[in-house]
Amino acid sequence: MLPLVQAPASAAEVSQLHLTYDTYAAGLEIMQMHAFFGMGPWNYRIAVDYHTTGLVGFFYRGQQVNSVRGLWRDAHAQPLEFFGEGMWRGQKRETLIDYDHMVPEVKRLEPPQLTEREPVPTDMRLGTIDTLSALAGLMHEVAASRQCDATAHTYDGRRVLEVTARTGAVEDLAQTSRSIFHGDALRCDFEGREVAGFLIGQDDPEHRRPLHGSAWLATVEPDAPPMPVRIAFQTRWFGETTMYLTGVAKGVDGGAPGDGKRN
Repeated sequence: MLPLVQAPASAAEVSQLHLTYDTYAAGLEIMQMHAFFGMGPWNYRIAVDYHTTGLVGFFYRGQQVNSVRGLWRDAHAQPLEFFGEGMWRGQKRETLIDYDHMVPEVKRLEPPQLTEREPVPTDMRLGTIDTLSALAGLMHEVAASRQCDATAHTYDGRRVLEVTARTGAVEDLAQTSRSIFHGDALRCDFEGREVAGFLIGQDDPEHRRPLHGSAWLATVEPDAPPMPVRIAFQTRWFGETTMYLTGVAKGVDGGAPGDGKRN
């Protein structure tokens, strides 16, 4: 059993971990993900690599790589550069965003916004961060205060979401063959609502309806900040979905995330 969330032993510690996750919906595995978390006292880097699997992978083939590097400013995540590249249903997708004092500037976007989605007004992009930076900020807050009350506006180059997180309870996650983790974890409940950049023809009450989820965070390695050990969330495509932690390995970015998988 891995231990309950705790803060790093030293504020100057630099934590570099590879985590792997399997995702299930309706009892079927639908996605696998490798994630790198590099968390330091002054900056952070997160990279994720995921792809669909099983029947979902057969009918909806896709793979994606996203990464961000950023700084801590007054304990808040401030991204410097976000990059995303993927292939979905045979179509290449690419995003590159630079940030200047929390002002995102889209340097590259393929396919172009107006071929799929409504434009996002400039004022709605100001002060936004990417989703990986929002996750980094949540982890940072839990490490510092054991709380996860926060609101963020995220922008991925195409759409803006308003994401609100609230502190739940410390829960004892039962042992399961789907995960290496069981034991106490802090539950953070969240709600995500799309507010701009809707797919053309989909700016309606149904697509403005918020989606809900919960993330459980705990320490998976000594002197590391709390990491997500399980995430349950709603989707418009697969319904109720749950992501389980399947592997943990120490190492610098560029290693093989699955090398440290535990059975």
